[in-house]
Amino acid sequence: MILIRRADAVQTPAVPGVVLRPPAVEDALPLGKLYFEAYDTGVAAATEREALEDIELTFAGEYGVLAPNLSRLAWNGDQLVGALLVVERAPRPDTPDCPFIIELFTARSHRRRGIAKLLLSECADVSVALRADENNTPAVTLYKSLGFQEG
Repeated sequence: MILIRRADAVQTPAVPGVVLRPPAVEDALPLGKLYFEAYDTGVAAATEREALEDIELTFAGEYGVLAPNLSRLAWNGDQLVGALLVVERAPRPDTPDCPFIIELFTARSHRRRGIAKLLLSECADVSVALRADENNTPAVTLYKSLGFQEG
């Protein structure tokens, strides 16, 4: 299911100890590890190596041009605890013509603390879309609570 949210002011939640910054190629290794750990095995990747390769492809533009002004990594001290990866436009014909969230994930140990909301607040002033599995009730509920609608 494709969900889209029009540009709108969204209140930025406070998440104590968490600092956001744009991703850089040097972040590929911790990002790949977190990407693998954040999902059940086989959902995002079958192995940590596959997850890292997928992140490397993201930086190489395989899924669209990464938008550094919208993409963010969430750090708690020196630990990467969440990521929002947004491309300027997804390279698929079935996606809206706007920035597209290709990944949003948080460390299992840091879920339900507002990190995903904090990350999503970074792209509150632009229309943005994403693809969500309609059976992933927690994700769809989060997105709809933040103004996303079926597109």
